Amino acid sequence: MPIQQSDVLYTAVATAENGRDGRVATDDGKLDVVVNPPVELGGSGTGTNPEQLFAAGYSACFQGALGVVARQENADITGSTVTAKVGIGKNDDGFGLIVEISATIPNLDAESARTLLKKAHEVCPYSKATRGNITVTLA
Repeated sequence: MPIQQSDVLYTAVATAENGRDGRVATDDGKLDVVVNPPVELGGSGTGTNPEQLFAAGYSACFQGALGVVARQENADITGSTVTAKVGIGKNDDGFGLIVEISATIPNLDAESARTLLKKAHEVCPYSKATRGNITVTLA
Protein backbone atom coordinates (compact mmCIF):
# COMPACT_ATOMS: atom_id res chain seq x y z
CA MET A 1 0.00 0.00 0.00
CA PRO A 2 1.50 3.38 -0.97
CA ILE A 3 2.20 5.91 1.73
CA GLN A 4 0.49 9.29 1.72
CA GLN A 5 2.37 12.60 1.66
CA SER A 6 1.31 13.19 5.27
CA ASP A 7 3.13 9.97 6.26
CA VAL A 8 6.51 11.04 4.85
CA LEU A 9 9.20 11.19 7.55
CA TYR A 10 12.11 12.27 5.34
CA THR A 11 12.58 13.35 1.73
CA ALA A 12 15.91 13.07 -0.09
CA VAL A 13 16.47 15.65 -2.81
CA ALA A 14 19.01 15.20 -5.60
CA THR A 15 19.44 17.17 -8.80
CA ALA A 16 21.13 15.92 -11.97
CA GLU A 17 22.79 18.08 -14.61
CA ASN A 18 23.37 16.65 -18.10
CA GLY A 19 21.76 13.29 -17.33
CA ARG A 20 24.00 10.24 -17.48
CA ASP A 21 27.05 12.31 -18.47
CA GLY A 22 27.21 15.13 -15.97
CA ARG A 23 26.80 15.63 -12.26
CA VAL A 24 24.40 14.63 -9.47
CA ALA A 25 24.22 16.42 -6.13
CA THR A 26 21.97 16.40 -3.08
CA ASP A 27 20.49 19.61 -1.74
CA ASP A 28 22.47 19.28 1.52
CA GLY A 29 25.80 18.89 -0.31
CA LYS A 30 26.60 15.50 1.26
CA LEU A 31 26.65 13.83 -2.15
CA ASP A 32 28.12 15.56 -5.19
CA VAL A 33 29.44 13.24 -7.86
CA VAL A 34 30.38 13.22 -11.51
CA VAL A 35 28.33 10.71 -13.47
CA ASN A 36 29.46 9.14 -16.72
CA PRO A 37 28.28 6.11 -18.63
CA PRO A 38 30.44 3.04 -18.01
CA VAL A 39 32.83 1.93 -20.73
CA GLU A 40 30.48 -1.01 -21.46
CA LEU A 41 27.83 1.52 -22.53
CA GLY A 42 30.19 3.60 -24.62
CA GLY A 43 31.13 6.12 -21.94
CA SER A 44 34.39 7.18 -20.39
CA GLY A 45 33.70 5.37 -17.12
CA THR A 46 35.57 8.09 -15.24
CA GLY A 47 32.69 8.91 -12.89
CA THR A 48 30.10 6.85 -11.14
CA ASN A 49 26.85 5.96 -12.87
CA PRO A 50 23.17 5.71 -11.94
CA GLU A 51 23.33 1.92 -11.68
CA GLN A 52 26.14 2.12 -9.11
CA LEU A 53 24.20 4.72 -7.13
CA PHE A 54 21.08 2.53 -7.22
CA ALA A 55 23.11 -0.52 -6.15
CA ALA A 56 24.58 1.44 -3.24
CA GLY A 57 21.18 2.64 -2.07
CA TYR A 58 19.51 -0.75 -2.52
CA SER A 59 22.23 -2.67 -0.67
CA ALA A 60 22.17 -0.21 2.27
CA CYS A 61 18.37 -0.27 2.47
CA PHE A 62 18.27 -4.08 2.23
CA GLN A 63 20.91 -4.39 4.97
CA GLY A 64 18.68 -2.23 7.15
CA ALA A 65 15.65 -4.42 6.39
CA LEU A 66 17.75 -7.50 7.18
CA GLY A 67 18.51 -5.96 10.58
CA VAL A 68 14.82 -5.38 11.25
CA VAL A 69 13.83 -8.97 10.50
CA ALA A 70 16.88 -10.34 12.35
CA ARG A 71 15.81 -8.50 15.50
CA GLN A 72 12.27 -9.87 15.12
CA GLU A 73 13.66 -13.41 14.72
CA ASN A 74 16.41 -13.03 17.37
CA ALA A 75 18.95 -13.92 14.69
CA ASP A 76 22.59 -12.87 14.93
CA ILE A 77 23.65 -11.05 11.74
CA THR A 78 26.84 -9.61 13.22
CA GLY A 79 29.44 -9.18 10.48
CA SER A 80 26.92 -9.59 7.67
CA THR A 81 27.18 -7.81 4.33
CA VAL A 82 24.69 -7.22 1.55
CA THR A 83 25.71 -6.74 -2.07
CA ALA A 84 23.41 -5.48 -4.81
CA LYS A 85 24.34 -6.08 -8.44
CA VAL A 86 22.36 -3.85 -10.79
CA GLY A 87 22.44 -4.70 -14.47
CA ILE A 88 21.12 -2.55 -17.29
CA GLY A 89 20.25 -3.84 -20.72
CA LYS A 90 17.97 -3.45 -23.68
CA ASN A 91 14.37 -4.62 -23.55
CA ASP A 92 11.19 -4.09 -25.59
CA ASP A 93 10.70 -0.61 -24.10
CA GLY A 94 14.29 0.58 -24.59
CA PHE A 95 16.29 -0.26 -21.47
CA GLY A 96 15.55 -2.08 -18.23
CA LEU A 97 17.21 -3.11 -15.00
CA ILE A 98 17.81 -6.43 -13.27
CA VAL A 99 19.03 -6.81 -9.69
CA GLU A 100 20.70 -9.57 -7.72
CA ILE A 101 20.86 -9.20 -3.94
CA SER A 102 23.35 -11.42 -2.14
CA ALA A 103 24.30 -11.56 1.50
CA THR A 104 26.99 -13.04 3.64
CA ILE A 105 25.73 -13.83 7.14
CA PRO A 106 28.55 -15.65 8.95
CA ASN A 107 26.61 -16.61 12.10
CA LEU A 108 23.69 -18.35 10.35
CA ASP A 109 23.33 -21.59 8.46
CA ALA A 110 22.37 -21.33 4.78
CA GLU A 111 18.67 -22.13 5.27
CA SER A 112 18.22 -19.61 8.10
CA ALA A 113 20.03 -16.98 6.02
CA ARG A 114 17.75 -17.65 3.01
CA THR A 115 14.68 -17.33 5.23
CA LEU A 116 15.89 -13.98 6.58
CA LEU A 117 16.69 -12.73 3.07
CA LYS A 118 13.17 -13.57 1.90
CA LYS A 119 11.65 -11.76 4.87
CA ALA A 120 13.92 -8.74 4.33
CA HIS A 121 12.86 -8.67 0.68
CA GLU A 122 9.23 -8.37 1.81
CA VAL A 123 9.88 -5.32 4.04
CA CYS A 124 12.68 -3.45 2.25
CA PRO A 125 11.30 -0.23 0.71
CA TYR A 126 13.51 -0.64 -2.39
CA SER A 127 12.22 -4.19 -2.86
CA LYS A 128 8.65 -2.97 -2.49
CA ALA A 129 9.26 -0.20 -5.05
CA THR A 130 10.74 -2.55 -7.64
CA ARG A 131 8.39 -5.51 -7.07
CA GLY A 132 6.59 -6.35 -10.31
CA ASN A 133 8.69 -3.84 -12.27
CA ILE A 134 12.11 -5.48 -12.52
CA THR A 135 13.56 -8.90 -11.84
CA VAL A 136 15.15 -9.12 -8.39
CA THR A 137 16.80 -12.37 -7.32
CA LEU A 138 18.15 -13.27 -3.91
CA ALA A 139 21.39 -15.20 -3.48
